[in-house]
Amino acid sequence: MTKVGPVLRAVFRAPLRLYDHGFGWVLGGRFLCLTHLGRRSGRAYRTVLEVIGADPASGEVMVIAGLGPGADWYRNILARPPVEVRIGRRRFTPRHRVLDEAEAFAVLAAYERRNRWIRPVLHRVLSGLLGQPYDGGDVARKHLVSRLPVVALRPDA
Repeated sequence: MTKVGPVLRAVFRAPLRLYDHGFGWVLGGRFLCLTHLGRRSGRAYRTVLEVIGADPASGEVMVIAGLGPGADWYRNILARPPVEVRIGRRRFTPRHRVLDEAEAFAVLAAYERRNRWIRPVLHRVLSGLLGQPYDGGDVARKHLVSRLPVVALRPDA
């Protein structure tokens, strides 16, 4: 798991403050706030994650465990179902599934196409998360989805 320093942690936590004060809708559909329970403590935690894909027909949204399979939120939802997702003005109790590598590859490729204007920044961030250069090619993308799980969250029917 990649370690995050105090400054970067504060930057990552800033969107959570918007949700704390009822302004999460400002982030639109680009980010979501996931409430999950600690696998040992049972305590409720909240994590803001970037949405990398969405299926409007099913309401499913996809996020990536950028810190790898050791990320606390990821380990927590594997141990206990997530409690709530807030995205834009929507709230729902989610069901989750971990995407297989082929589906995760397609979701990530579509995300990169939609965000091509920030590609240099995106590749630099993904390189940092992987700990090696990421060029956006098929080989690099396949390696990334084998190391960083992609999770789909959808409203529980």
